[in-house]
Amino acid sequence: MDWELVFTIRDALKRPLFAESEVIGGRTGLNRAIRWVHVLESASFESLIHGEEMILTTGIGASAGLPSSLSFMQNLIDKNAACLCIELGAYFSSIPQEMIDLANHHDFPLIIFTRTVRFVDITLDLHSLIINRHHRMLQELESISREFHRLTLTSQGTVKVLQLLCKSTRTQIVYMQPQGKPLFFPALTPEEQLPLLSFFEAFGEEMEGVQPDAAPYIRDYGHKTIALKPVGALDQTWAYILMVCNHKPQEFDCLLLDSASLSIAQELLRTRYMEERKLFSENLWVDELIGGRTQEDNRLKGLVGPDFNVVNELPYRVCLVEIENPRDVKWNSSENDWESITFHLSLILRSIFEKYSLRPLITLKNNRLTVIALDIQSKLPGKLRLQQALDALQHIRSDEKLKDLQLVIGVSKSHRGLKHAYAGYQEAVQALSLYSCYQKSILFYEELGVFQLLLSLNDGKTLENFIRSYLGPLIDHDTAKGSELLLTLRVYLDHDGSKQIAARNLFIVRQSLYYRLDKITELLGEDFMLPENRISIQVALRAYQLLYPERLTLPSSRSAQL
Repeated sequence: MDWELVFTIRDALKRPLFAESEVIGGRTGLNRAIRWVHVLESASFESLIHGEEMILTTGIGASAGLPSSLSFMQNLIDKNAACLCIELGAYFSSIPQEMIDLANHHDFPLIIFTRTVRFVDITLDLHSLIINRHHRMLQELESISREFHRLTLTSQGTVKVLQLLCKSTRTQIVYMQPQGKPLFFPALTPEEQLPLLSFFEAFGEEMEGVQPDAAPYIRDYGHKTIALKPVGALDQTWAYILMVCNHKPQEFDCLLLDSASLSIAQELLRTRYMEERKLFSENLWVDELIGGRTQEDNRLKGLVGPDFNVVNELPYRVCLVEIENPRDVKWNSSENDWESITFHLSLILRSIFEKYSLRPLITLKNNRLTVIALDIQSKLPGKLRLQQALDALQHIRSDEKLKDLQLVIGVSKSHRGLKHAYAGYQEAVQALSLYSCYQKSILFYEELGVFQLLLSLNDGKTLENFIRSYLGPLIDHDTAKGSELLLTLRVYLDHDGSKQIAARNLFIVRQSLYYRLDKITELLGEDFMLPENRISIQVALRAYQLLYPERLTLPSSRSAQL
């Protein structure tokens, strides 16, 4: 960085008030930055300093003996103070050699005043210089940040931003992309690149899950220091910037690194938006595919393009993402705003799916995104990775555009061959239709159980007749008396006849449950718990739940829906 913008110990020693001072230890640390000046006369100062302060003292709090003096200075070193200035006099007539050795060992400047000085004059003089330089630093930072933003509007904006960052900080810059070659500014030979690439590879796992808005990570790299900053947006990381410094990165360095990261992220986001719009127009054939209008391989080859044979062999699932909005949230639902939201969601979805080795083919219809999620990795189970991706999508709440939206997702079974996409789409529709029954925001078709069979029988009469055959007396009693015998029976059977669990889930005392079970036995007969009857009754309860989901919800679920 521009060291003229940083006030160092070396600069302070050039001031007239330090004319009678002498550096007796830690001379190699004179380039340390000074953020502030602090007069310290107490041995207990843990909460009094924050780091990079010049400490002025007469020694009144640290002159009780050599152990006390060494402990005082060691604590200052541990708290990252810039240096220690001691006025010789009543409390320190001379400085013990052990303190000088400690200062040299830690490159911690130890300065003495051989004559009495006014600490208030030093404080006033240095603070005015520090504030002036800080103001200049902010002006320089603002100017360079504006230039970063301007460069992102030109061709090869990212490269130009990185070149300016390198020039402004006078450091080695490395730009790492998961799907691209690393960039080095200034350029390095392959032999010089290898240690940096190995460092990043070893450090990569630690950066998993770190959000792009996190502060730069500072790590030692031999005798140098590396500041590592994620680049990205929408809770997704797209690249990393490594700044290799010969010194500990200063505030100016970190702020410039953060500004460069933000500018590059904005350019990447613009590029991804344009790519997403292009993909939307190119993937209009996905709507034709899930609509069942295309079954022949020759037609599919024409729609998909040259990579048809590869895509057609990949396993995939069809995901139907329904976009809902909570009833108590007001927002502008104009056509342009809605288009912006759906593109935004599509962009995030694509980024998340790719992170979990899933290639999404996306189309939009009304308030539903249809995604054919192609599994391009076979190491981990595809369903597990898809579940993780959908969970991540559900937890996007930091994004201002999407924080009020509720996503309900139905997922098909795994298929191979794009001609089966229509069947997968129908499975996803069926899974989505059962949200009111399961109250789960993500539902896989294979988790539907007996509902898979019941959905195919829902012709308006078959299920109604079956329900009346096994549950008619309970339905009539609930209708006439306002009781909850059907719900009680469902909960009781779902928990394998456990009275304790059933009573707890129904929020009733055990005696009330006993009364209800006696009434159910009276209406259905003593043999309703026999295996054949129990299976039929449970299927009838599921059918009733399919047709009238709101009537069989538990009390806690009802209150959540209000």
